[in-house]
Parts: sequence; C-alpha cells; structure tokens
Amino acid sequence: MRKTFTRISIYCSLFLTIAGAATAQTTDTATEFKPSGNLWGYTFGDFSYKGNADNLNRGGSNQYTGMPMNANTFQYRRIYLGYNYNISQKFSAEFLLASEDDYNSGSITQGTGTSVGDLTAGGKFSPYVKLANLRWKNIFHNSDLVIGQQSTPGFAKTGRQDQTAEEVWGYRAIERTISDIRRTPSFDMGASLQGWFDKKGCFGYMIMVGNGNSAKPATNSFKEVYGDVYAKFFDKRLIIDVYQDYEKLAWGVYVPGLKQSVPGLNGPEYADRNMTKLFAAWNTKPLTIGFEGFQNTILSGIKVSGVDGQTYYRTQHTMAMSFYVRGRIFSKPNGDPHLNFFARFDNYDPSGDLSNIANNVNTKSWVSNTVSQYDASTKEQFVTLGFDYMPFKNVHIMPNLWLNAETSSLSATGTNTATGKAYTTENGNVSGNKGTDAVWRLTFYYIYNPKQGTTVY
Repeated sequence: MRKTFTRISIYCSLFLTIAGAATAQTTDTATEFKPSGNLWGYTFGDFSYKGNADNLNRGGSNQYTGMPMNANTFQYRRIYLGYNYNISQKFSAEFLLASEDDYNSGSITQGTGTSVGDLTAGGKFSPYVKLANLRWKNIFHNSDLVIGQQSTPGFAKTGRQDQTAEEVWGYRAIERTISDIRRTPSFDMGASLQGWFDKKGCFGYMIMVGNGNSAKPATNSFKEVYGDVYAKFFDKRLIIDVYQDYEKLAWGVYVPGLKQSVPGLNGPEYADRNMTKLFAAWNTKPLTIGFEGFQNTILSGIKVSGVDGQTYYRTQHTMAMSFYVRGRIFSKPNGDPHLNFFARFDNYDPSGDLSNIANNVNTKSWVSNTVSQYDASTKEQFVTLGFDYMPFKNVHIMPNLWLNAETSSLSATGTNTATGKAYTTENGNVSGNKGTDAVWRLTFYYIYNPKQGTTVY
C-alpha cells in the first residue's frame, strides 16, 4: 500500500512538473517577441494654374521655375511606398520607394528648363530608393545606431526625434522647409547615432556621417558631417533645435609653379560649405507658430576674374529666415481636425559680401560658383497661405497660393566705386527687373496605413 501511494505521489509530481513546464512554455511563447511589419505610404499633388511668371526664370530649381504664365496642369509631386519591419527587440529596418519632382524636359511645368527628377526613357514617373537602413536600438543607454540610407539630422521623423522642423511645419505637401528648398540633404547614405539625454525624450541629439549625395552614389571621398541637438519644454510644446553641418566640395592639391605654367589661374580651388540653423516653435493642436533660420557659409562660393588676369575664389555668406503659423478653424465632434489654415513667409538673401566683391578694384567679372539654389545674384521672398479641409483625418484637400518673388541682389544702376564699371557688366544676372512666380493650386494629400508613432497632419 505504501509503495502504491509512493508511486501515485511520484506520478502526480511528474504530472504537475510537466504541466508547470507546459504552462511556463506557454507563458514564454506568449511573451516571446514576434517580428512584424507595416506597409505605409502617402501621395500628394495638385491642379495648378500659374497666374504670373518671372521672365528671367530665376529661382533655381524651385518647382515652378520656368513654367510659363497661364500654364495649368494636374501633377503628382510625391508618391511614397514604405515598409517598416521589426526584426527583433533590438533591430528594425526601414525601406522607402519614392517618385517625386518628375517633370519632362520642355513640358509646361518646366518651360525652358531641363529634366528634373527621375523619369524612364519614355518620360514616365520612375521610383527610386530613398531610404533603406537598419536600426540597432539601445546600442548603449538611450541611443540607437542607424546604418544605411536614412533621414539626416533635422529631418529624421522616426526613432528618437518626433518633432522635427518639417513635422512641426506640417505641410510638406505645400512646400519644403526653407533649408530643404536650398537642397540641404534631407536624407543620405551613412551612419548615425541618435538618442536622448533624459528618459522622456525632451532633450536629445543626432550625429551623422554620410556621403552628402542623398540617393546618388558617392562621387568622391569627401564626407558630410551632420549634428543636431534639441530641447523641448512645457510638455514638449516649446521646441528649440540647433543644427550644424559641414561638407567639402573641392579640395585641390597645390602644384608648385601652377600659376606660372597655366596663365589665368592662381592655384587649385578649395571649397567647402557649412550651415548653422536654428529652429524654434510653439506647437499645440489649436495653434502652431514656428521660426527657422540659417546661415550657410560657402568657401569659394563666388568666382572672380581679376583685372590682373588671375582667377580668385571668394567666400559667400547666405542668410534665410522662415516664419509660419498654422491652426484649426473647426474640429469634428470627436476632436479630429476638420478645417485648418496655414500661412508662411520666407526671406532668402544669398548676397553676403557680394557688394564688397563687386566693388573691389581688381574685379573684372564674377559668377556664382555654386548650385543654382545659391545664386548670389538673386534674392527671393516666398509666401504661401491656404486652407486645409479634412473630410477624414488622413485625407487633405488644400486650396492655396504659392508665390515666389525674385529681385537682383545688386542695383542695376550701380557701379564699381573703384573702377566705375557697371554691375550689369560685371555680371549679366544683375537686373533691375523684379519677377514673381505666382501659382494658384488645389492640392490633394492622402495617407494610407500611416506608420505607428508618427504624427499625421
């Protein structure tokens, strides 16, 4: 009897042990990480009518430069298709295809200009890989390592930073931020560290090293270095963000005797660029007020042909400021926005030191030695305003005005005080003509399956 009781006790113990193990296994399985992904995207475009055009086609590669007056068109301006995948608790991946800024050469949307964007041989929209990166979460305390093609500091809308200048402005479907208009890389191929100094994410940073070439393969060994620090106060309503970058553009190697052997040259070109930017905003649901300003210093930004027959490279200083306000007019009964408004004014002046250069006794002529977005001969002022009707929280219909005014940085009647030579002779872009590109638009913008953790405007 005792043996039988002992045997039953052993069987019961084994059964309970197995049951406990099974329960533990079930619990472990239930809490075990499961990989998951999210397919998302958005699209925006508009019907546009150009009511006025700058006859000199100034404005660099702004989206309506060269479009003739009275032209009208239906046009997509961006199509996104992205996929985010959580590989494990420590690793996630991001992938994004984009088709944007796609205009045919010689079409009414690009007038006398050249092809802009990515098109197939047949002139159709062509997507490209905009983002493809791997995130190593908490590689050390409160910091992530991201490797691959990714959003740059100041534009990173995923991960650690959740209120960038572009997100707070909230209307990329209307226009880029002022630094993005000047083609400061908003994405690049490289590696970054981004993290928080506190547990709530009110104080953070992001540093990155990249090719400085956005989606294009590297064409030289130079690297662009980016850095961004931010602070958020009053439950993240007040945002202050400071950004800095640096990039070499050309770094020649001095060759002894070059000045004598090649007439007209005084040595190789040394060029670099660095931007300092401040962004500040008061960001709430009913009303948002924002400011973004930068100074971009470009070594060798202006190329001067001297009276002495030599070539000189001068530093160019550019300044820009952007002010905007957006807010709600009506909300739905459930609190979702229904009708919003937005307004913005930008002032852009790329002519720092240009007056001194144009008045130098040795200046025969000068040209901008940079991309068209930094043409020192033209100042610009940009205005946009409109309404945002939201029949559903992820659908926007936005009647708006897009206006860019261009004027010469130097007076067309001015002369070099040292030589008496007219500025118009020094540079053919100096003109007394003021120009305005004014476009009336009905913009549509819709989001499908938005990414988790991101703000949808």
